[in-house]
Amino acid sequence: MTKPDQPTSMEENEITLGTGMGPLKFGASMDEVRALMGEPEEIEESEEDDEFEHQAWNYLEEGYSLYFDREDDYRLSCIETDHPGLRLFGEPIHGKSQAAVEDLMSRHEYNNPEMERMETGEVRLSYEKEMIDLYFDEDELQFVNFGVFISDDLEVQWPS
Repeated sequence: MTKPDQPTSMEENEITLGTGMGPLKFGASMDEVRALMGEPEEIEESEEDDEFEHQAWNYLEEGYSLYFDREDDYRLSCIETDHPGLRLFGEPIHGKSQAAVEDLMSRHEYNNPEMERMETGEVRLSYEKEMIDLYFDEDELQFVNFGVFISDDLEVQWPS
């Protein structure tokens, strides 16, 4: 078992907006993801009344949920993670304050996020065009949900 401060097979869990995380790339097939990650500990199917039919593959020990939408031929389209080694633009972000994350995004010219306080007290910071939501509890980043870019005319922009 590796220590949390050691690099993992996920290349230190570096998020690349619109592309994926480490070697996990949006657009990967389920077989490609299985080859990289192994079998998920749990697979969830969307509810019948969900707007988007999908499967979520949960790697609970590693702290990842990987989403495959039926509409996109079950290709990887979204990642949710609370991994403590999470990185964005080369900087560790897990546990950072909302102001520190907003500053990091601003330094990379991503500004004007939408902020929503959830009923449970957490804050969601959304950069809609960049397809990333960051969730804070008591002003510490807890987890991130990010996905493949979508064009203004709602076309999926798979990374090349």
